[in-house]
Amino acid sequence: MSKRVALTGNEAVAHAMRQINPDVVAAYPITPQTDIVQYFSQYVADGKVKTEFVTVESEHSAMSATIGASAAGARAMTATSSQGLALMWEMVYITASFRLPIVMPVVNRALSGPINIHCDHGDSMGARDSGWIQLYSEDAQEVYDNILQAIRIAEHPDVMLPVMVCQDGFITSHSLENLLIEDDDFVKAWVGDYRPDRYLLDLSKPLTMGALDLADYYFEHKMGQAMAMRGAGKVVEDVAHEFAKRTGRKYGFFEEYRLDDAEVAVVVLNSTAGTARPVVDSLRADGVKVGLLKPRMFRPFPAQEIAGALEHVKAIGVMDRAESLSGIGGPVFPEIRSALYDACERPAVVNYVFGLGGRDMGPRQLKQIYEELVRVAKTGKCERLVTHFGVRE
Repeated sequence: MSKRVALTGNEAVAHAMRQINPDVVAAYPITPQTDIVQYFSQYVADGKVKTEFVTVESEHSAMSATIGASAAGARAMTATSSQGLALMWEMVYITASFRLPIVMPVVNRALSGPINIHCDHGDSMGARDSGWIQLYSEDAQEVYDNILQAIRIAEHPDVMLPVMVCQDGFITSHSLENLLIEDDDFVKAWVGDYRPDRYLLDLSKPLTMGALDLADYYFEHKMGQAMAMRGAGKVVEDVAHEFAKRTGRKYGFFEEYRLDDAEVAVVVLNSTAGTARPVVDSLRADGVKVGLLKPRMFRPFPAQEIAGALEHVKAIGVMDRAESLSGIGGPVFPEIRSALYDACERPAVVNYVFGLGGRDMGPRQLKQIYEELVRVAKTGKCERLVTHFGVRE
């Protein structure tokens, strides 16, 4: 039975973790993620979970301890942001290569330097090719629901890969919102008991982890990871379908908003999608055919499905809250362009890098982007492939 409560995004994550009741949580505080482990540690202190909570000296140690627990057969979780994710970098890759189903909330924050504690997506986007499934969350409701689904996705026998559940630092993590939460019995039944097929403490099935893996087998092991990631999309879809049947809240690889007959569209992750919807409605009221696509699953990247949703659009603005420093904009942009490469009538696709270090993106700025896209759609020409939108010249 669902009930409506007011929680911040971080409280929603901690509440979901309490309901999941993982065997081990190893974590280190970092703004703006700190609330998650603070709230959860209080649940541990109050005896509301049976979790072994490991306080460590760094994020590298947090992921190391979480790996050890998961490899031993425990359901294990951690959480981080920004420099914390960067500090655990080595272990992030090891987690995926060991095929450990760890779920990690990531509260998106700009990377140093200079030091900045506010939101952009540079941290999780930097880890996009590390072998982790990535789910992005617009609001507290979605981050709560994504955490519950992530456990089922990660632990599915056809997947066995770690999952990052991302939300925007401060914008979502510290904003109080109304959301529906499920009761504890529902969540307990939903996640079930974790019974791994192979783990280090199972003496009947000896297992080695961390062995030297040279040219004779390394390639095959990486291929196994790639195949698991390729097949994970179906599991994400199946889990979302079951979640919708149980809760009435529907999720997919992405959300389309007024996109069916749109002539121009914006593609944007997380909380900015919520800002864009009223802009779409306002422009629609003026007779302008605009739409929105909000990716939820960024890894594995659903290229074919996104192409099907966007190929009829004349001009697309891909909005990146991260700069890849590649010379051609942000990380989402080349993925969308590549997905549309084989479209019968390839749309014009341009990039807007925005909001770095927490700079605001409001309705007025989004309207300006849509108006620029309308001009591109009419003329078939764009002045710039990549625009750093909102930067002071």
